[in-house]
Amino acid sequence: MLHVGLVGVGKMGLSHLSILNAHPDVEAVSICESSGYVRSVLEKYSGMTTTDSYAKLLDAPGLDAVVIATPSRLHARMVREALDRGLHVFCEKPFCLAPSVSRELAELAAQKKLVNQVGYHYRFVGTFNEARRLIEAKALGDVHHIRVEAYGPVVLRPKGATWRNRSDEGGGCLYDYACHALDLVNYLVGPPQAVGGVALNRVFSADVEDEVYATLYFGDGLNGQIAANWSDESFRRMSTEVRVWGTNGRIVVDRQEIRTYIRNPELSGAPVAAGWHARNITELTRPVNFYLRGEEYSAQIDHFVDQIKRGAPDDTSTFATAAQTDEVVSMIRRAAESLNVAGEEGAPVAAGKRKAAGFWRRARGILS
Repeated sequence: MLHVGLVGVGKMGLSHLSILNAHPDVEAVSICESSGYVRSVLEKYSGMTTTDSYAKLLDAPGLDAVVIATPSRLHARMVREALDRGLHVFCEKPFCLAPSVSRELAELAAQKKLVNQVGYHYRFVGTFNEARRLIEAKALGDVHHIRVEAYGPVVLRPKGATWRNRSDEGGGCLYDYACHALDLVNYLVGPPQAVGGVALNRVFSADVEDEVYATLYFGDGLNGQIAANWSDESFRRMSTEVRVWGTNGRIVVDRQEIRTYIRNPELSGAPVAAGWHARNITELTRPVNFYLRGEEYSAQIDHFVDQIKRGAPDDTSTFATAAQTDEVVSMIRRAAESLNVAGEEGAPVAAGKRKAAGFWRRARGILS
């Protein structure tokens, strides 16, 4: 039985708590939460031990792992303290607000051989996994363009101050919303080398952006685009769609369905038929221990627990992969800031720091 502590009992924290408590191999032994009211309710109706001290949670006897679901600005410190105590860590997204810190923590977790994961749940959706399989199998031939769109009704009017609409706390559409879409691009075709054509627009928010638009440059003839808007009430909930074009066809995929068009099956590296074909999520979803909000939320926790039990971390969703996404987010932010200073668009902003390049080479070596 794994003993897990949970930090932060907001929307995602409550979801994680339910999933953890339903897992047959997990016991949630301690909860850290700043709200006294929430702590009192949990203690009264669940009998769980709660505290407002992160240090006390980490000192819980026999603790194996922590799940961190706090505002983004707190992630780096909390993750480091958990790793220093030899604990496996699942952290909500975005991972850290500075890519250099993300890379440092990824290397620390790898050195200590601790399981580490970030809550990018799209990596556990069957349709997106099928898209990745087909892309890697060269079913589309050489991929030359990818476009991701993410829309939803998060901010539909001017709102009061919370960490999600403060730029210095990691709020805004880019950090809190578009990062899911960017991580999905990284998962499917790898991280871009540079970004350009950036537009961060405010619709209702005063301190952060509500829309994100950018062009992504990968090299080797591949480019892409992202469009994200969390102030779109034409959607009932977050909706993310990816379109991928290759020399031998294309893919259109969202959470519910994957549609493929293959020009010439003989040129494909996978067993596929010519023309259009569609597969539904129900054909591609593996069973999970507990369903809540969507199979992917349980699947990611099941994966985290399974890695700990096997003692074998993999590269499905790690601090290292999340650091790649943090780097792309940072590139987009820097490109937007350069526009504000210069008043016009300059050259694309690249990730090309030698320090970052060396990290990715080391990460690939560790993960392989």
